[in-house]
Amino acid sequence: MPIPNHAQAAQDSYFMMLAIEQAKRSQYTARPNPAVGCVLVQGADVVGQGFHPQAGQPHAEVFALKDAGAQAAGATAYVTLEPCSHTGRTPPCALALIDAGVKRVVIAGLDPNPQVAGRGVSLLEQSGIEVSVGILTAQAEALNLGFLKAMRTQMPYVRLKIATSLDGRTAMPTGESKWITGIEAREDVQKIRAKSGAIITGSVTVITDNPQLNVRSSQLGVALEQIPSPMIVVLDRRERLKHDLQSDYQLCRRANTYYWREDSLHALLKTLVSEHQCYDVLVEAGASVAGSFLSQQLVDELIVYQAPCILGSQARAMVDFNPLSLVQQLRFDYHTFEKVGTDIKLTLLPI
Repeated sequence: MPIPNHAQAAQDSYFMMLAIEQAKRSQYTARPNPAVGCVLVQGADVVGQGFHPQAGQPHAEVFALKDAGAQAAGATAYVTLEPCSHTGRTPPCALALIDAGVKRVVIAGLDPNPQVAGRGVSLLEQSGIEVSVGILTAQAEALNLGFLKAMRTQMPYVRLKIATSLDGRTAMPTGESKWITGIEAREDVQKIRAKSGAIITGSVTVITDNPQLNVRSSQLGVALEQIPSPMIVVLDRRERLKHDLQSDYQLCRRANTYYWREDSLHALLKTLVSEHQCYDVLVEAGASVAGSFLSQQLVDELIVYQAPCILGSQARAMVDFNPLSLVQQLRFDYHTFEKVGTDIKLTLLPI
């Protein structure tokens, strides 16, 4: 007896959520590839599951098929992103599913990569496999916002992170800022860094704070050596900094620090995608750089950690942005609101 439509939809959502949980296991390690999960099901039983751990390694479907073995024949595959149809560093996953004899493939969303872009679905359907697309699409895409935006627009997904007091200040007049927020908030920032292909800062921040801007947390659930190090980009139009193993500044001693000497931030972001495959970009900088990204509407997500303290009117503002009227204000939607330790974390999306 066929499964009723409402029961099938509920079952598809349940098993796709399991596939999304698989994909989450590589959210810090798969860059520049997307984080993808796959679950193989026979009836109501999971017979195989897998995720894509790192670029150059087999994709999620291959690990799930290996896990299922002979039980893959006649199974339904739940995949968080359209199976690839081209040969890159690994063979096409669509062909692997066909060869294994799966009878149905459920896909959260299509892959906008021009090398795939619907071809994976076409291959499956041409082989007589039933394909369903659009199950928990938003939840699956949330894991790969940078990859998906870059494939669609050739621009990265930009997150701007700011730590501030209740009165919107980020440092004392002297520049003293360690620490406004608590250890839990700083630990949370490690998760954002680990998802980022590049971290952008300004030369003033380097000179004033001498930051590390690295991923160093032991609480990410994966070994640090498995996480690709984010590329460090220093905005330095006045050429005050350079790579120097003897430098007083930690970032200047790092081989992967990239210095951007030009004016155009838009050009920088396009370069990070086209030349460096950096699809998720985190901006951790001072008020001037933050204001430039915001005023040029280059921020996809504003993340504010607000500490329960007041630093006063002489302390440094969180953003260097000076509209002359309310018409010029920048407005946001509250996306998420949560308490992190003693601080509040606000995630906002531009309107």
